[in-house]
Amino acid sequence: MIQSFTAFEGQRRLMTGTLAEVALAVKHASGPVAPVVIFDDSTGRSLDLDLRGSDEEILARLPDPPAAAAPEIQAAEPRGRGRPKLGVVAREVTLLPRHWEWLNAQPGGASVALRKLVDEARRINGDRDRLRAARDAAYHFMSTMAGNLAHFEEASRALFADDRRRFAGLIAQWPADIRDHVVKLSYSDRAG
Repeated sequence: MIQSFTAFEGQRRLMTGTLAEVALAVKHASGPVAPVVIFDDSTGRSLDLDLRGSDEEILARLPDPPAAAAPEIQAAEPRGRGRPKLGVVAREVTLLPRHWEWLNAQPGGASVALRKLVDEARRINGDRDRLRAARDAAYHFMSTMAGNLAHFEEASRALFADDRRRFAGLIAQWPADIRDHVVKLSYSDRAG
């Protein structure tokens, strides 16, 4: 899935697209009248970009997408045991002795058991995690773009309570682009 970003000029949505598309569109917008804010649609958080210089210079300064970001352990470090081609990263985990005893008694040892537990939890909780992430993204966007609009606090409570009807009623009078983007962020992954 391609990560999307959205630029707003004041209360008007300029465009949605990849970070490169949005950055260049903002750069080439004819004299923005209101402040321009670019949002990461997956988090609802705003980004600060340096849009000075040529298109090539702007693109060269854009941050790498999270999926392509460098791992925490530098490639120049000597590699020890493990499976570096699979992207295995060693980190510290703190557990009680009874947890370590159980993990070590599992087929394949603690690492295999932990990976299986995490994969199972991701499978079981995937929908709930996606809904929470969508709600959080909508809230971050709302806080920036609608924090001073009528019914913001009540709309926030309705969003977190998953009361769609009340939420829609409370944001109905907000500027159309802000309202539509909040709805897109908060409910686009939900069925029904």
